[in-house]
Formats: sequence, structure tokens, C-alpha cells
Amino acid sequence: MRLSRFHLATVKEVPADAEIASHRLMLRTGMIRKLAAGIYTWSPLGLRVLSKVQAVVREEMNRAGAIELLMPSIQPKELWEETGRWEKFGGQLLKIRDRKEAGYCYGPTHEEVVTDFARNELKSYKQLPVNFYQIQTKFRDEIRPRFGVMRAREFLMKDAYSFHLDSDCLEREYRNMYDAYGRIFTRLGLRFRAVQADTGAIGGNASHEFQVLADSGEDAIAFSSESEYAANVEMAEALAPAATRPAPSQALERVATPTQKTIEDVSAFLGVKPEQCVKTMLVRGVDGLVALCVRGDHEINEVKAAKLAELPGASVLADEAEIVRVTGTRPGFIGPAGLPDSIPVIVDRSAAALADFVCGGNQDGSHFRGANWERDARVTRVADLRKVVEGDASPDGHGTLRIARGIEVGHVFQLGSQYAQAMGATVLDDGGKAQVMQMGCYGIGVSRIVAAAIEQNHDDNGIVWPEPMAPWRVAICPIGAQQNAQVREEAERLYAELNAAGIETLLDDRGLRPGPMFADMELIGIPHRVVVSERGLSAGTFEYRRRNESENHALDREELLRRLS
Repeated sequence: MRLSRFHLATVKEVPADAEIASHRLMLRTGMIRKLAAGIYTWSPLGLRVLSKVQAVVREEMNRAGAIELLMPSIQPKELWEETGRWEKFGGQLLKIRDRKEAGYCYGPTHEEVVTDFARNELKSYKQLPVNFYQIQTKFRDEIRPRFGVMRAREFLMKDAYSFHLDSDCLEREYRNMYDAYGRIFTRLGLRFRAVQADTGAIGGNASHEFQVLADSGEDAIAFSSESEYAANVEMAEALAPAATRPAPSQALERVATPTQKTIEDVSAFLGVKPEQCVKTMLVRGVDGLVALCVRGDHEINEVKAAKLAELPGASVLADEAEIVRVTGTRPGFIGPAGLPDSIPVIVDRSAAALADFVCGGNQDGSHFRGANWERDARVTRVADLRKVVEGDASPDGHGTLRIARGIEVGHVFQLGSQYAQAMGATVLDDGGKAQVMQMGCYGIGVSRIVAAAIEQNHDDNGIVWPEPMAPWRVAICPIGAQQNAQVREEAERLYAELNAAGIETLLDDRGLRPGPMFADMELIGIPHRVVVSERGLSAGTFEYRRRNESENHALDREELLRRLS
């Protein structure tokens, strides 16, 4: 590509709301331009990178045996009502009406549409297993779109859906997709971890997220220091302490804490460590309020809490008026000792190992010191309620947990039969009996991968693309070509030779001075730069530099071609 015939529009200044590196650099390079909140135009430069990602995804999906199709982005309300998700999906579902007032949505995902396709197309077990995939635009009406394409409302996604006669077959395809995802992200040059994850709004029996490791990631992942164990922090199990709970050694004592409500304030006021305190949250349960108790230095894991039988599939904090009505005490002074018998008390494993702890006194302006389980505070049951922290024992028994930040770029689910059951998607088995199909679901955020790669690969000068994602592999930068015919001819010759060899090459023929020309090439992240100059040609060399290096190398033609090929 000759840069004089390409639309490259780099800028120095970016909007103040561009908080992370990928957002700033995608705007500075001109890869994207904002049309509306969370909605972007991909420029020719951005589209080249996006197409590179799509190509790798498509090749590996085809290699794994999946079959490409394309489903409508506009989906009828009736399909979503069959699965109950028309209301359940929430505000992210963009609902629209046509001229006949029929209800539709702009697809945020395609479980309903593909299940409708399958129930009409698949009739016999002989057609199974089958895996359909597409690469298509999705829309989710994020409350607060931010970070550019990292959390956009409109985005490009690869979503695949597999259909099976039984769960054993589903598990085999799940592993097949898991392996294919590993190949995709490895080929794209990303540093990533596959982690156990919550199934969330999609539902299902099991899932793994593929997280690109980056300090700017919104997700926290826990991984073992000595094994391959990795899980989203929301899913990582917090093991019970190995030591048994000590016997009580203190009497229960009520102490005045007139303005101390938080663990930090109470522990400082009473001269105890936060880990010797118990904090209590009251949430709305199926049959009234439920008390959740964790150690003072730990946090409630809402995903774990939502799965408790006492809660209605969600963890919703009770409001102050409700708490005062039931307990007679304001939040900040609630504790497990002396709570009304109507409130179940579910205690985290680590908190259950405490003796002589500090907790709320269930009386405004007071806390208990020297509280003990069973003697002073009821325990309905003990459960894993908390988020894991750095240094916790790994759930697989090997090493301790470390915490890192990650950007979710892929997610695989074993959906089971929930969508097929709801929509009547069946096939005849070998005995002629109708069987509800088992389903798997496998998504990749194609546009998000571009931003995630930049988060991992950038410096003060711009993007440092992994080669498989770079818009071009090589940039030829002639110096003084307009004044020197030999420089111009040698640059043209090298440009033709590299392209003929199948090496995607950019020729910067805009006639810029070296400084601005080199700055643009570094900003847009071309992996290899070759400078053609009068001085170099006199010496029989080209000036070569890799994007991730700081030194130039004077190479003759043979050595240059060897390195680039």
C-alpha cells in the first residue's frame, strides 16, 4: 500500500475521557472515530487490524469443524419471550418497534435465533453434533459505555453454538472449542489465561473465560503459584482455614462506639486488627432478611452469595428502613450476636474460624467485644462467601493464589438443555424418540481483542503490534525521495520485491521529513521499519529497526530480506 493513496489521519491530542492506553492510541492513530456514545466508525487502518483478527478466528473455527452462517441482527420479540429473556435480560436489550408496532430487539447475542434455526433444520440424531458460528455486529445498551471499543455498545463478535444428543458429546465439543480458543489467542500473540467463570446472564452448567493479562483489565483473576489452576475471582473457592477454631477465652462485652460504623474505624478505635472483626450484611432473601457474615478484612462475593438457597438468585442489600424495622438497629451496628431468630445467619469459612471477635452490637452506637460462635451468635450454616485474596491457598491444593487483572476476550459455555427445552428444539434418536438437544455456546469479542492487544503492547511512542495483527508487517521510509531519483527507485524496487514475496508492505511516499514520518510509523505500530537513504545506498545498506527495539541496524539487501522473510 502506498501511503499517499491511503487514509491515515493521526492526531496528537485526544479527548479527556480517553482513560486507558488502547482508547487513546486508537483515537490518536485514527483507527476509530466516535459517532455516538459507545458507537464507533472503524477507519481503513482500524479495519485492516480488525480483519486480521477475523481471519485468524475464522481459520481456527473452520479447522475445529465449525460451520459459518450469518443470522439477522434484528430479532423478533416472540423468540425472546419463549425463553423468558425479553424481561430478564434487562436494560442492555435495545427494544425497537416496526411500523406495524411489532416488537423486536437489536441482537446482543443469538441463542434464541440459532435455537429457532436448529429446531427447524435439525430433525435426526444423524445430523448431530453440529456447530454453527458467525462473525457479526452485536448491540448491548451499556449504562456507561467507556474505554473506547473495550466497553462499547456496538461491537463485533464471533459467536458459535453447538448442538448435541447428549451431555458427553457436548463436553467433547466444549473441549474442542476450548482448545481452538487457545490456538486463536496464541496465534494472535496475546498473553492470556483460561479461567473458570460464572455463567452469568447466558446461563448453563460450566464456563471458562479467556482473559488477556493487562493492568488495565476490569476483571480480577486468581491463579496458582505452582499449578495451572486459574479462575475468575468471583468463582475461585476460598478454602477453610486449616487450623481449628480456638476455644473462647473472653467474656462478651458491649462497648460504646458512638460514631464508629466501618470495620476500619471500629478496629482502630478498639485497637484490634480487622481480621479479628466480623462484618455483617443483611440482604433480601426468599423468606425475609438473611445475614451474611465475613471476616473484617474480607469482602462478600456477590456471585457466590447469589447462589445460596436462601437467596432468590441475586444478592440485594436490604435498605436502611427495612433493616431498622426488622432489627431495631441502623446499618453499621449490625452483628450476628443477638439478631432476631427469624434471620438466618450464614457465616463464611474464615469468619467461622474466629474466636473472641468484635462485631456489631445490634444496638445503635455499640459493638460487642469477645463474641463467640454458638455461645453468643447463632450459625445457621457455614459457606464459602468471600472473594479470595492474594496468598490464599490454591483450591487445587498446589501453591497459593496470586491475583492479576485481565480483559475478557472469549467465553465458552456448556448451556445444557435450557434453551432447547424452552423452545422445543428436539431431534429423533436412534429409537425414533424425540430428544431435547444439548447446547454449547462459544463467544469471542473480535473488536475487543484489538483493544486488549494494544493494552498489552504499547510504549510511549505508540502501539507495538504483535505481527499477526499488524496492519502491515513492513514500512519502507525513503528519505529525500523527491530530490533523489536513486532513493525513489530503490524504495520502489524494495516495495515491489517484498509484496511479491507475500510480505505486506507499506511505502510512505508522502514526502514527509524523517521525524514526522518515523513518528507515524511508530505510532501505528508497524513491526519492521526500513529506511532508504542516499547515505545508506552509498554504503550498500538499508537502515533497519524492529518496532520493539531501540537500535538501528545497517543491513545489506540479502540480510534485510532474510530477516523480513
